[in-house]
Parts: sequence; structure tokens; C-alpha cells
Amino acid sequence: MKLFRKRHKPNRFLELLTQQAEFTVQGMDALREYMKQPDDALAEQVSRIEKEADEVRRILIDELNRTFVTPFDREDIYTLSLTIDDMLDYANTTVDGMVIFKVEPNDYLVRIVSLLADAAMEVYRGVLRLSDHPSVANDHAVRAKALENRVEHVYREALSKLFDAPEDLNGVMEILKLREIYRHLSNAADRGDQAANVIGDIVVKWM
Repeated sequence: MKLFRKRHKPNRFLELLTQQAEFTVQGMDALREYMKQPDDALAEQVSRIEKEADEVRRILIDELNRTFVTPFDREDIYTLSLTIDDMLDYANTTVDGMVIFKVEPNDYLVRIVSLLADAAMEVYRGVLRLSDHPSVANDHAVRAKALENRVEHVYREALSKLFDAPEDLNGVMEILKLREIYRHLSNAADRGDQAANVIGDIVVKWM
């Protein structure tokens, strides 16, 4: 499709999707730093990045509603934007939950978030390469999906360890708190997997 491939006429929707994906990378990187050394400044940074990304998504949806002809399926544009946004939303709710529940990072959280940060980067690179190198974009999507599988493996390992017999009521409360945090991160991985699927679909249908 010639219009989609012209480099001298950048596609507005891909520009906005790329901005969203870049914010998600920044948010996941901030979350990774929070897991190493939790503090209020990093928690606020994740929240600020999430709000900035939300504004980009609002602009994308507004332009999508006002554009009659799109360079590829508007459903794919909408879904890719949504899934990228959800990844960052779950990063933000993870920090919120840890602050509210006073949960300290552990090895499982560090490992999961590190994998999610790598997955966010793969999604970003996939979106970035869609117009000029679609086969490379698909490669990045495949890598993002592989990282999601690794997250789920660590997630199941963390849950298995979590439900070792608690010693008292406080132990039970810690289980409930950590299970909620793990769930947010697992959901973030699921959304990254969905974003990778949409990138792959766009490559198959339009490139």
C-alpha cells in the first residue's frame, strides 16, 4: 500500500502510537527502578508518565473519530492503542498498590518487571518499524510474545511460593496483598501479548 510506505509523508496514527509505546517504555523503566529502590519520586514518575500517555491516546482517538480513511484498519489502530495504554495503566496500578498496601519489592517482582520492561521495548520497536521494515516489526512482536511467556512462568512460580503455609494472620494478609500486585503485572504482560498480536495482524494484512 503506497500511501502507508511513503517516508516523506509520516503517518499521523503511527506517530501517535509510537509516542504511546515510548511512554510505556519510560513507565516500565521507572517501575523497574522502583523495584530496585522504592521511593515516592519514582512512584510519582510512573503516575506522571501514565497521564502523559493518556493525553496522547485521547488525541489519537479524536483523530481516529475525525478521519474517514485510515492507512490500515481503524479497529487495529484502536486496539493497538488500547493494549499499549493498558500495559502502562497496569504499571501504574502496580505502584499504587505497593504504596497503599506497603508492599516491599521481592525477587519475583524484580524479575517480572524487568521482563515487562523488555517486552515494552519490543512493542515500541515493533510499532516504530511498521512503516519501513514490517518484517522487522513482526520479529519484535514475536519477541514480545516470548517475553510474555517468560513473565507467566515467573508469575506461576511466584504464586506457588506465595501459598506456602503462612505462619499467622499477618502472613495471610501478605499473601493477599502480593497476589493482587502479581495479578496487575500478569495483566500487563497479557496486554503486551495482545499488542504484539495486533502488530502481527497489521503486518499480515497491510505490508
